[in-house]
Amino acid sequence: MYSISLEQRQYKTYVLKNESSASVLEVVPERGGIITKWQVNGRDIMYLDTERFANPELSVRGGNPVLFPICGNLPDNSYTHNGKPYTLKQHGFARDLPWEVIGQEANANSATLTLRLASGESTKQVYPFDFEVIFTYKLQGNILDISQTYQNKSDVAMPCSFGFHPYFLVRDKSKLSFDIPSQEYFDHKTKETKSFSGNFDFGADEIDVAFKQLSGKSATVTDRDRNLKLCLEYEDVFSTLVFWTLKGKEFYCIEPWSAPRNSINTGEKITMIAPGDNYQTAIKLSANFF
Repeated sequence: MYSISLEQRQYKTYVLKNESSASVLEVVPERGGIITKWQVNGRDIMYLDTERFANPELSVRGGNPVLFPICGNLPDNSYTHNGKPYTLKQHGFARDLPWEVIGQEANANSATLTLRLASGESTKQVYPFDFEVIFTYKLQGNILDISQTYQNKSDVAMPCSFGFHPYFLVRDKSKLSFDIPSQEYFDHKTKETKSFSGNFDFGADEIDVAFKQLSGKSATVTDRDRNLKLCLEYEDVFSTLVFWTLKGKEFYCIEPWSAPRNSINTGEKITMIAPGDNYQTAIKLSANFF
């Protein structure tokens, strides 16, 4: 049987749990609607920098930050819409704003938590649209589903990109192997397109690459140190997978984005939502220990 509880910590934390399978999902609505913990078989799947998380002035490094209405950064943090310039920082504002819990359900098979983020005066200063974003996090055994609805409540078409920046725990990166459906990536550091043979040079201080030519709808990472196989499944709209990690840090990120960075300026893979319309999609993560 699944359960949902609310715990008052530094931030109110919703805990979705299944005791029998030792599956746990923790969500903090007021800190960007973020997932801060995901455990399967009592073992952590995600990484969290607890010191950064405790400081509301810093962006969260860990868990599953939400990216909206852009993914990545913009040149000089700026874009133009209808001839007017706007400033929008890296990955947008959804990960920094408080979300509202609008639904929860726990039964014999799963636990779900539904959250909402709506436009307001602060968002309209940097993104001149009325919108509503609704996420449903669903925990079911070793599977985490994230259903999403992006609704345009404006009377004009709304350009956006969206995605996630999940941090996965790793102790020994040399024991990782990757099955990513692409033979090349764009290196954000060198600005070069390079061939991909299934692994990375973890001796580098930073790896920041984007797979923009995807031939499939799932990616798998096998961690032979932790005996963990992690699979990310995503729908067609997620056109880009970004891989990012830092040397000496016990995380790697494999990020599904609907569009590459700067798409609000270039139009590349941008999602345009008609007035009064909405866009629905989902991703699924599964974790299997072997």
